[in-house]
Amino acid sequence: MRITKSDRRLRIRRGIRNKLAGTSERPRLSVFKSNKAVYAQLIDDTKGHTIAAANSSELGTGNTIENAKQVGTKLAERAKSAGIETILFDRSGYRYHGKVKALADGAREGGLKF
Repeated sequence: MRITKSDRRLRIRRGIRNKLAGTSERPRLSVFKSNKAVYAQLIDDTKGHTIAAANSSELGTGNTIENAKQVGTKLAERAKSAGIETILFDRSGYRYHGKVKALADGAREGGLKF
């Protein structure tokens, strides 16, 4: 049986999830990439609630690195209004490169601490 790229990512994702758990004081920033958009949300795993979310389809333009950075800053603004300063970064099995890195940099510029 051949292991595909998506199977590999899901296996890595499960390993990350076993190690990270967000709380209300320090939620988990989860990243998801599709072909059309980049999505990010802050999750409190103890309650199972999403505290704040942002995606690149809100911006109205395509799925680019610049838009991923804007998603990070928008999420940081929403987190600040919810009273959150520190987070755990969950890259969901994606490499820390390109859009994922740009989103993290945008969140840091917005004032979130990893």
